[in-house]
Amino acid sequence: MPESMPNTDADLLAQTALAVRAAGAALRERFGDVVPYKTLDELMHALAANDEAVLDILRPRLTALRPDARWVEEELEGGALPDGEWWVVDPAEGNVNHLHGLPEWAVTATLVRDNQPVLTVVHLPLAGETYTALTGAGAHLDGQALHVSRTPELGLAIVATSQARPDEDEKVVRRVGSSITEMLLDALVVRTAVPATLHLVNVAAGRTDAFWQFAGARADMLPGALLVTEAGGRITDVEGRPWTPASESFLAAAPGVHADAVATLTR
Repeated sequence: MPESMPNTDADLLAQTALAVRAAGAALRERFGDVVPYKTLDELMHALAANDEAVLDILRPRLTALRPDARWVEEELEGGALPDGEWWVVDPAEGNVNHLHGLPEWAVTATLVRDNQPVLTVVHLPLAGETYTALTGAGAHLDGQALHVSRTPELGLAIVATSQARPDEDEKVVRRVGSSITEMLLDALVVRTAVPATLHLVNVAAGRTDAFWQFAGARADMLPGALLVTEAGGRITDVEGRPWTPASESFLAAAPGVHADAVATLTR
């Protein structure tokens, strides 16, 4: 629990980071061999067990930090939230990777105020890295400022995409496949993997140049959207329009490749 109630959003960010790291340690202890399952029910049970182990630690700590903030109960939900403060948490972003012994997973927590993300923490327990962003105060990796890349054109860019969910409808799946083909024609390298947030921290850190996805939940998009914005990147939908959690697509890009990426994804 916090030693004292935070007085500023910067204090709140610092205490949120401590809470997320503590929860991440619990998830790291559960990581190891591939978790076997033979049915969808067994898979869902294993996913839920990871979520519960994190939330048992994270939820009371975040509630203590912000007693009046409400909690988004379903991490796969999208769309706008009612006014006020909300915690948008993904207790195991990349949960399926965790169960398969793959290292690409994280714990995230984002505070949304009147439908605007205020602060976010993305912790990678295996790497011991913590990405943070505070609106108007920049994005950081363990205290070091992050900046998106200066890549000047898509032909020199490393770009990435992710599958929003395994039960996506056929129309969206075919749109994803088509967009990958178009990007393979125009970009230097195309990466495809889950989860979205780990691609977005790479865009914020300047390691990759753009990320796009069709559909997606608030918990997938909000942490990375704030990190990329505060690192100097552009966030829109794939047609270049302002992005909101209700948008049907998402694009995060360094300024030098954003227009090219929009042109490719709308071809």
